Amino acid sequence: LLGARRQRPQSFWTFEYYQTFFDVDTQQVLERIKGSVTPLPGKNFVRHRLRDNPDLYGESRAVPTPEPGTGAGGSAVTPRAAVPGPFWICATLALAVAIAGNLSHLTEKRTSPGYRYSPQFHNVTVAATLVFCYAALVPLALWGFLRWRHSPGNAAGTYSFLETVCAYGYSLSAYVPAAVLWLIPAPWLQWLLLAVAALLSAAVLAITFWPPARADSRATALAVVAAVVSLHTLLAVGC
Repeated sequence: LLGARRQRPQSFWTFEYYQTFFDVDTQQVLERIKGSVTPLPGKNFVRHRLRDNPDLYGESRAVPTPEPGTGAGGSAVTPRAAVPGPFWICATLALAVAIAGNLSHLTEKRTSPGYRYSPQFHNVTVAATLVFCYAALVPLALWGFLRWRHSPGNAAGTYSFLETVCAYGYSLSAYVPAAVLWLIPAPWLQWLLLAVAALLSAAVLAITFWPPARADSRATALAVVAAVVSLHTLLAVGC
């Protein structure tokens, strides 16, 4: 009885409900970050990095479910989601982009006569809005499209919304060092580093979302992957 009480789902209005979203282990987050920038054929980020490690899901809990046709209570094991990794990656990227852009502008203009430095704090707001909107709206659109294109009987082949958001959130980790190294006053090196970061993370996303996309027609799958890669590259250029 005591175990059943502990496994009972928490109310939406309680602190414990939201605490489950931050059930995380640092080492597993680092492993995910490494996996988000190392595209390997056959290594699906969601299936091999998210589902096989407990930091996304935390400790499983039993949820009472009625058995079909009997009304009797059964139990099913459902995962508890944790999303601190993608959240802090987005926050770190927004700060890195804003600070690097500010310092880069200072380095470029400091030799100009009469130039007075003025901190551009609005860059933090702009960068945060851009990054968080991308990390939330693009996965939402992709998840909704894939769910719409899949038949109800084949829904098991798709990813959950949380898995899609986490895949996108971790993919942005490649842009953090690229934003920091943007301070190097060498335009060719800046764009080279940005291109490498975009190529690696976009390749991981393409490998990840190709399986659920190819369940549809090949043309649709290619269009989905092309859109994923294009939007990810566009974010790099926009930042």
